[in-house]
Order: sequence, then C-alpha cells, then structure tokens
Amino acid sequence: MINNLINASHINWQKTFDIKHKQSKDSALKKYYAASVPNLMTPIEETTFLAMDFETTGLDSNHDDIITIGTVPFTLNRIFLNQARHWTVRPRQQLAEESVVIHGITHSDILDAPDLIEIYEQVLEQMAGKIMVVHYQRIEREFFDRALTDRINEGIEFPVIDTMHLETLYQQQANGSFLKRLIGKKPESVRLGASRTRYGLPNYTPHHALTDAVATAELLQAQIAHHYKRTTKLGEVWI
Repeated sequence: MINNLINASHINWQKTFDIKHKQSKDSALKKYYAASVPNLMTPIEETTFLAMDFETTGLDSNHDDIITIGTVPFTLNRIFLNQARHWTVRPRQQLAEESVVIHGITHSDILDAPDLIEIYEQVLEQMAGKIMVVHYQRIEREFFDRALTDRINEGIEFPVIDTMHLETLYQQQANGSFLKRLIGKKPESVRLGASRTRYGLPNYTPHHALTDAVATAELLQAQIAHHYKRTTKLGEVWI
C-alpha cells in the first residue's frame, strides 16, 4: 500500500467552495460551487467521481486553448458510460500543425464548433458534486481556469485525484530504495498508456478526450484495488 508517500491536500475544499459560492458573480459557477464537494473524511468507496480529459492546442495555458473535453462519471464499482459527454469547441487561435498530428482534430472539425462560452455551463453541470479524476492535473486545472477567466472574468478551483501523481508515488516507493538506485533501477513511465499496461488494462488509442477520460477512470479503479483500501479517505488522495 502507498501510505507514507501520499501528499494529501490540506485545503478545506468545502470551505473554499462556500467562499467561492458567495463571491462568484457568474450564475453557472455559483450553482457549481453551491453543490460543494464531499467531506475530506468521506471514504473513496462512497464517492462519485468524474474522470475528465482535455485535448488542447498546446501545453501553455497562457497561449493555448481547449479543443475537446471528455467526461465520464464513475465509482469504484462502475463506470457510467451512458452519462459520458464529449464536446468539441473552437479555440481562439489557429491550430498548429504539430498539435493536429497528436490529437487528429483538424481545422474542419472545429470550423462550426461552438466557443467554450456556449457549453461551459454543461461542463459545470457534469462536474457538480463530484470529485474530478485526471491524469496530470495541470492541464485540466490550468486550462479550464484560464479559459473561464478569459471568457467570464472568473476562474475556477476544484479538488482532483491525479492518477499520474498516484502512479508516481507508487513508482517512487517501488523503485526508490538505495539498492535499486545503486544498480540503476529507475521508476517506470507514468504516462497514461504505460500506467494502464502495468495493471493489465487494455490499450486504447490515445489523445481522444472521451477515450482518455474512460481510460483514466479505469486506471484509478485499478490503482485503488492494488494499492489502497476502499475505506481510504478522500483527504488522503485528492490534491
């Protein structure tokens, strides 16, 4: 089990949401914050999660933008594919050819797509009352915060469980002993596909927001099954 390496968040997210609800001027954000989040002492087996993935025009949230969003609700027992959502949105700058090669989304795909301002309320409705699960939290947190700030002059904050972070902790614990470092043993890749392979999960085509969201949900279920007790508290794994 991973125990002493967990870097749990000390943020009181319920209090944060309460403050944000009072301060927010945007009605959709106020509704999102009003739904709050589970208490940090809530066992993860009693939690409803929302796996989320963004495809973007690049990796710099100050200059790049979101082009697709995939979400799927799940628990430790079940993934609710019938409630999954996928949006394609039009970025505020042209697609770079190198990003097209990665995610396969072309100029024609976004030509008639809405701006994020037209669908962000739907995304917030999916997120409300759930704990976000992502693989590399900087993308979803920074890009959504910046995108909303640019459009409605308000950013967003939310707790996440980052499957890449959890896998990094496990790899450090598994391969971080002095003897293993001495013989050159290094932690294995924590990319989404490589992490899934270690748990015997099937290979999915990467860089599709909805597929990657489903892949992330399955990965967290596997990580919990292998390294944690189902009664582990949210405050021990969210950041």
